Amino acid sequence: MKGGSGGGGGVAPAKRRWRGLAIAVLFLVILSMLVPLGFLLGLHSGFHSAGHMPLQRPAPSGDRSSHIDNLVRKLGPTLPKDVLKGFVNEAKNETGSINATPKTQQKKGIPIPPQVVMQPFTSKNISRINGKAKMKSDVDESEGFCDLKYGSYCIWREENREEMHDSMVKKLKDQLFVARAYFPSIAKIPAQSKLSGELKQNIQEVERVLSESTTDADLPPEIQKKSRRMEAVIARAKSVSLDCNNIDKKLRQIFDLTEDEANFHMKQSAFLYQLAVQTMPKSLHCLSMRLTVEYFRDHLFDKELSEKYSDPTLQHYVIFSNNVIASSVVINSTVVHAIDTVNQVFHVLTDWQNYYAMKHWFLQNTFRDAVVQVLNIEDPDSYGKATLSHLALPVEFRVSFPSNDSAPAINNRAQYVSIFSHSHYLLPEIFKNLEKVVVLDDDVVVQQDLSALWSLNMGGKVTGAIEICSVKMDQLRSYLGDHSFQKHSCSWMSGLNVIDLARWRDLDISEIYWKLVKEQVSMKEGSALLATLLAFQDQIYALDRVWVLSGLGHDYGLDIEGIKKAAVLHYNGNMKPWLDLGIPKYKEYWKKFLNHEDQYLSECNVNR
Repeated sequence: MKGGSGGGGGVAPAKRRWRGLAIAVLFLVILSMLVPLGFLLGLHSGFHSAGHMPLQRPAPSGDRSSHIDNLVRKLGPTLPKDVLKGFVNEAKNETGSINATPKTQQKKGIPIPPQVVMQPFTSKNISRINGKAKMKSDVDESEGFCDLKYGSYCIWREENREEMHDSMVKKLKDQLFVARAYFPSIAKIPAQSKLSGELKQNIQEVERVLSESTTDADLPPEIQKKSRRMEAVIARAKSVSLDCNNIDKKLRQIFDLTEDEANFHMKQSAFLYQLAVQTMPKSLHCLSMRLTVEYFRDHLFDKELSEKYSDPTLQHYVIFSNNVIASSVVINSTVVHAIDTVNQVFHVLTDWQNYYAMKHWFLQNTFRDAVVQVLNIEDPDSYGKATLSHLALPVEFRVSFPSNDSAPAINNRAQYVSIFSHSHYLLPEIFKNLEKVVVLDDDVVVQQDLSALWSLNMGGKVTGAIEICSVKMDQLRSYLGDHSFQKHSCSWMSGLNVIDLARWRDLDISEIYWKLVKEQVSMKEGSALLATLLAFQDQIYALDRVWVLSGLGHDYGLDIEGIKKAAVLHYNGNMKPWLDLGIPKYKEYWKKFLNHEDQYLSECNVNR
């Protein structure tokens, strides 16, 4: 009995524990149902979702103005200031009137501000105030709309607005682009055969016009009618129910073809540019051939004045050139501005191909009292070891570097640095009896007397040259490698150089140069630059910058007054004055030293 009663007493507490857990679970279930039900019935009025204003009871009259101010402050960035000001004042006036009237008459609510419509960006509603783009507004014309907070494109577009040139040609190209996209889909519909034929005919007409015209001035008089017909046909094609996927594919196909064509023309343009720079123009080639033929026809002019060629007391100028006209301009411009030409002797060093043309030209043309000698640097019988297999003209290197540390790559500055070639290092051997010469590149024009250069004291330096402090040695490290140069020292240029040949021979500069060239055989492009800079290290006498103004072969932004004051103009760069690529506004300083009445120049069309 005792055992049975003991067992029954142990079961009752267990049942009570399970009953408590069941009640707790039931309570949680009911609570979970009541919570969403409470939200649905509006019991959550004390909580607000983001982006919605809470419903509030009417505020006392004293707090209404502050409430309106807060509301206006939140809406401030989206409304003009004059509208907001009027809105606040009107609201305050209404608040005062509400306090002064009985409660039965307080039915008027908060006034609604007038709707502000953003006007489109057109030239009619954009004006300029103090040089800044502004948007005209019906609310207040003095209020600026093209402001930074609205985005800078409006200001940029107004400040950089350009007149569209050849707009009709561009319009025709756009119409042709769209018509080609619709034509394949229209042609597949039998019911639209007439429209397909008209579309094809208009495409062919526009293609024929564009093949003959590149500017609006070249277009035929009836082009407006053709454009309107094309526009009408395109409008009819757009009204036809078509599969947009086909049109989209065709447009993308035409776009890809146009992009490939543009890339091809860009590469072709770059190639033709380099070809035009590195090859002799047809007119100059014609002149050289004509002069060569005439030289062998007539030997009356073949006379030499050898006694002057080696006289060290005279002023000797040396020019390396294979261009008859270029070397003639250098000599003519030098002689024209010289005070005394009796003591001037010019030595033109050229190659086999142009040797006879040069001789005939300078023998039949006189330059006041100056004497001109033409030498063939490729003739081993005349100079022995002091010859080269081919004439080497001054070498130019294009150096590009940013104008400042933060400037983008598109704004990089470019400078063409011209230096001595292999031919220059033969000067001490070719002119053994001379002690001093002035070397002129064939792309220079002389505008003042150069006789002061002969009395220049260079302090034991080998050569006098113009230093280019805009190009430091550190900026040439891609060419110079790890060789030791003063980091901030200036580079120097050829073009106008005063050379002390006696000092050159004493220091054996030529032997140093050839040794450095052999050591730098692995450096293809920069070997000449590196060897020249090392050979003449600490041997450059800096000429006054007023002597030479460089950059006329690549820089469009040179000061005209500076050009007129410079003693020598140097057309360093790709755009030489005798090329069609030459900068037009600088060509006139070069062309005025040509003899425009010369028969050979006229026959070969050199006077263009």
